[in-house]
Amino acid sequence: MGYIDHIRACNNHDLSRFVSFQGPAGQSIGWVRRDNLALLSEFHDVFDFTQDVLRLKKVDDITAHMAQVTQALQDKKQINGWRGELYAVSPRFGEEPLFLIERAATPLFGIRAYGVHINGFVRDKGQIKMWIAKRAADRMVCPDMWDNMVAGGQPAGLSLMGNIIKECGEEAGIPEDLARQAQSVGTVSYMMETDGGLKPDVMFCYDLEVPKEFVPNNTDGEVASFHLMGVEEVADIVKKTFDFKFNCNLVIIDFLIRHGVLNPDEITDYEELVRGLRR
Repeated sequence: MGYIDHIRACNNHDLSRFVSFQGPAGQSIGWVRRDNLALLSEFHDVFDFTQDVLRLKKVDDITAHMAQVTQALQDKKQINGWRGELYAVSPRFGEEPLFLIERAATPLFGIRAYGVHINGFVRDKGQIKMWIAKRAADRMVCPDMWDNMVAGGQPAGLSLMGNIIKECGEEAGIPEDLARQAQSVGTVSYMMETDGGLKPDVMFCYDLEVPKEFVPNNTDGEVASFHLMGVEEVADIVKKTFDFKFNCNLVIIDFLIRHGVLNPDEITDYEELVRGLRR
């Protein structure tokens, strides 16, 4: 296998199996797999159904109506991993949201979810080393797998930097003044079909160089341990295994490209790799 296999694994969708999910004014906000439309057929007060479109009706308080829909589906065990965390839904990031929705329901509706991923690293005698997290065994998603030093979904009502400060404190014991030094380095995106639906997700990526004496310390139970690895060791794990959480591979590949660990003289599918990080 190779780096490109992670790009392909995170973009395994077939949109011919989906219908467009639209807002009341026809705004594109997601994708619903055709075999999941039957789950929504009873909610005629919320949705209009056509052959190729599922559209929200013009109702007061869409958030409340969608909460009723998602709670009913949760009661029928059609939504897994309920988080009790609301995500904002809008055609573009940063726009006024059309409504808020339970995080666990976003794949069912193919709604683009956002998150922050922080590459924590140190420089030691001219070499880069990365702090890598080992996910706890009780995680709903990818237990016991490798992860970025800090990562988290982007909840409604919180700025990206506010979320970075929160996640850095919870997941790695990083004080606010250090967390604020995280440097924005762009986005990585993918569109992954899952058992629950579609994940057309965007990760806001940050690099955070931490002092050599700093050691991350988890405070919320999501991380079992942290390991300081040479960047070449991290690259080798990504290249040869699926031991990292699926989307974290893409964030690390982006880091390796930006820091010159991967280059076009040595990677034959370099162009495809770079292009595949932003779908």
